[in-house]
Amino acid sequence: MKYEFNKGTLAIVPNEENSCLVYEDEERYIISDSAFHVMEESCKYFGSTYAGRKDSAKEILGAEYKVPIVIEDTSNMVVFPTTSPLSKDCAWISLNRVKKFEKIDSNNTKIIFDNNKEIIIDCSYRSIENQISRASRLDFILRKHKNKINS
Repeated sequence: MKYEFNKGTLAIVPNEENSCLVYEDEERYIISDSAFHVMEESCKYFGSTYAGRKDSAKEILGAEYKVPIVIEDTSNMVVFPTTSPLSKDCAWISLNRVKKFEKIDSNNTKIIFDNNKEIIIDCSYRSIENQISRASRLDFILRKHKNKINS
């Protein structure tokens, strides 16, 4: 099954080797691809490349690692990785769908989405907090750029 990130996507989480779990509003799918491959294909689907999206975000944020990306720009679908994007353990979280997050222990964080679905991510609270902050900054800057164009 081929999958593209969309407005209903909450998170894409690694499952077993070369597969991932996709959490959507009402569904959960197992996809026979890595989470990173789903991100690459989603970027292509929306008219860019993962490398292009990553390079743009790096330039805008002045960041070098674990950079959030914009999957699709007209609806500001911003996602952030939980670890290095090339790591087999990297999950991708939709920024605009996160309602809140809570510390479980030193290595795990519960993410609660805007539809009250919850997942536990193998990532520290501090790291999730940093990633949300970075992704929010990217979203804010891009919205400012769009407002300048539309003014």
